[in-house]
Amino acid sequence: MESKIIEAMSEIERGSSEIIGLDYIKSLVERFFKTGQRFIVKAGFDPTAPDLHLGHSVLLSKLATLERYGGEIKFLIGDFTAMIGDPSGKSETRKILSREEVLKNAQTYKEQVGKILGSSKFEICFNSTWLSKLGSEGMLQLTSKFSVARMLERDDFAKRHKENLPISIVEFMYPLLQGYDSVAMECDIECGGNDQKFNLLVGRSMQRSYGLSKEQSVLMMPLLEGLDGVAKMSKSLGNYIGITDEPNEMYAKILSISDSMMWRYYELLSGISLKELKALREGVESAKIHPKKAKEDLALEIVAKYHDEKAAKKAKENFDAIFSKDLIPEDLEEFEGESNTWICKFLVDSGMAKSTSEARRDIKAGAFRIEGEKLFDENFKLKSGIYVMQIGKRKFVRAKIK
Repeated sequence: MESKIIEAMSEIERGSSEIIGLDYIKSLVERFFKTGQRFIVKAGFDPTAPDLHLGHSVLLSKLATLERYGGEIKFLIGDFTAMIGDPSGKSETRKILSREEVLKNAQTYKEQVGKILGSSKFEICFNSTWLSKLGSEGMLQLTSKFSVARMLERDDFAKRHKENLPISIVEFMYPLLQGYDSVAMECDIECGGNDQKFNLLVGRSMQRSYGLSKEQSVLMMPLLEGLDGVAKMSKSLGNYIGITDEPNEMYAKILSISDSMMWRYYELLSGISLKELKALREGVESAKIHPKKAKEDLALEIVAKYHDEKAAKKAKENFDAIFSKDLIPEDLEEFEGESNTWICKFLVDSGMAKSTSEARRDIKAGAFRIEGEKLFDENFKLKSGIYVMQIGKRKFVRAKIK
């Protein structure tokens, strides 16, 4: 029993940036192993964008771990709070979404989250269920639980206040409403990114203020670096891997990360145990295992997770068809472009073709490949991502499409 608890806590702590209330989490896990009684784990998402990427999956994978060790996962769609907009890290008041936009994005999130947690392992909740019922009296009571001075301790509010930038009263309401979610859900553990620390701690404060017999623990996960290994993974920066990316694109992107960044991805995204990860890393460091093999295994695991094993194997075959035969030069030239660019225009701009007419002919003749696959559609529009493009046996470019 004790060894199981130690293993469980190691996996729960794995990759986290900070945990507040670790002893309480351990007591919940111990109770689960002894009695089977589960505990409530909350993670909130404001559906302000329709697509998830692997950066989001860091938190979702942690929820899957907690579910394994007794967590009853409540995936909270902030349909009420999204109409305010989370001001975390923002230098200006955010645009308020319409109800229609919120519900459309929420449905997309629901479908994508199931790829990570499994459709039967979590409950979707909407915070409008209880927040809409608060009414004016409830809202006034909520605001009485927190002072303006405490609110201005938050870094982004303090910075904007110092620079005389506007902060709307409704933005002060956001962390209070998120904190009240923890009261309404009687949450035991709340998970979030380390940029959410202030909001997560408000939940603990609110539970005390409303007289709950529990005070939630807070588990924070780091923000995953993108493909460049520097900035956090973000669609706007074009350094992301979307969980709905096609298998070939997803596999190639993972293979493009650096050997050192690979361990970061293994720790935060892989399902292999810490013991297995330690053995793998020692194998690479002792030269018993080639780092490329370790990276290939990671890519196969992630592609299979979001598609299936057959798609993962096929993606590897397509990738190897180009790279294993040394057809691609090591010093591959890179060229940046914008999404929705016409492929023929891109080929001209990147220097792969002298004219759009020549580009059309190459495509029609089957001489053009993207990620190892022949493309015959001369009207093709590029999507964001990173691709290896090839014309014939000598012309290559790594396209970074933003």
